[in-house]
Amino acid sequence: MIIHIVAGGPIERIPKLHDWQAEDVIWVGVDRGVAYLLEQNIVPTKAFGDFDSITREELYNIKAQLPHAEVFPSEKDETDTEIAVNWALEQSPALIRIFGGTGGRLDHFLGNVQLLLKGLEREVLIEIHDIQNKLFAHREGTYFIKKDESLPFISFMPITPDVKGITLKGFKYPLEKKHIRFGDTLCISNELEVESGTFSFDEGILMVIRSRDYHPLS
Repeated sequence: MIIHIVAGGPIERIPKLHDWQAEDVIWVGVDRGVAYLLEQNIVPTKAFGDFDSITREELYNIKAQLPHAEVFPSEKDETDTEIAVNWALEQSPALIRIFGGTGGRLDHFLGNVQLLLKGLEREVLIEIHDIQNKLFAHREGTYFIKKDESLPFISFMPITPDVKGITLKGFKYPLEKKHIRFGDTLCISNELEVESGTFSFDEGILMVIRSRDYHPLS
């Protein structure tokens, strides 16, 4: 089972959701993300939010189509997206993807990045996707990574204060047992030179960002 969470970030930053449709996917809408799903004729299994970013008419339509939508007060201890992620983790999925989690307010974006850690705690991979980026995080270990021409650039950023023993094989800029600290940019914007490479590290938590340049007219 894969759970796709659609949050309320700018619609122009969200990939075409039907391209991500599959039999094993459960859709979850968050705040304005619920409206995005319904506009694309995708009916979410769950809907969460305080819905403070939509009009009364839009909320009325959502409640009419989704009587199971859960409406929360604006003043609460969790963001709408965190509520959705917590629910998703309780379902023990193989993977959670978040769409609509980038491109808007920076505080919301950075909060969404921190939600990647919740997945690590439950050993569930969480990815954040937009039209030009894919983000995820790993604990220490060795991981294979395949070339993807649609996302050619690969960056590695420490989430913990230190990431020790990072080794990159098959990359344009290889590394061997390097120690990087939070704030270092040594591992920004690398590329694979082979069809499949590896990255490994001995200690810490590493965020992986796969991206491409943005060409608005393409």
